Amino acid sequence: MSVMSLEEPVELKFRLYDGTDIGPNKYPPATTVANIKESILNHWPKEKQNGPKSIHDLKLINAGKILENSKTLADSRVLLGEIPGCVITMHVVIRPPTNDKASGTTYSSTPSGCEDCASDFCICLTFSLVSMVISTTLIVAGLH
Repeated sequence: MSVMSLEEPVELKFRLYDGTDIGPNKYPPATTVANIKESILNHWPKEKQNGPKSIHDLKLINAGKILENSKTLADSRVLLGEIPGCVITMHVVIRPPTNDKASGTTYSSTPSGCEDCASDFCICLTFSLVSMVISTTLIVAGLH
């Protein structure tokens, strides 16, 4: 695999939690992850419930790494396959809305930290997603 050319646009699609995709669309390597998340928000399917409210509700995962909002595609060292014209699939993880247990009010998550792990860099959902994929794979393979 090779690191992307600094001139050529990168073709990306985004895999959502239910297996559907947004894209593919082409992005210049100088595009920031925050700008890509804005594009995802603008193209989010309207019929999907509990969609993200802001870019802070989204995590983009490429090759097992959570991409940082302030980095560009080039900074993030997005890897390309050897096949010309390939499309890179990134996974989109949504931080679920948090509940105020006292009032029963639901709030959109903010970048100020995760309720479950008290961290500004939350990986709880990533581990939950990986665990769900492993469990599903084991069940399908008849090993569970």
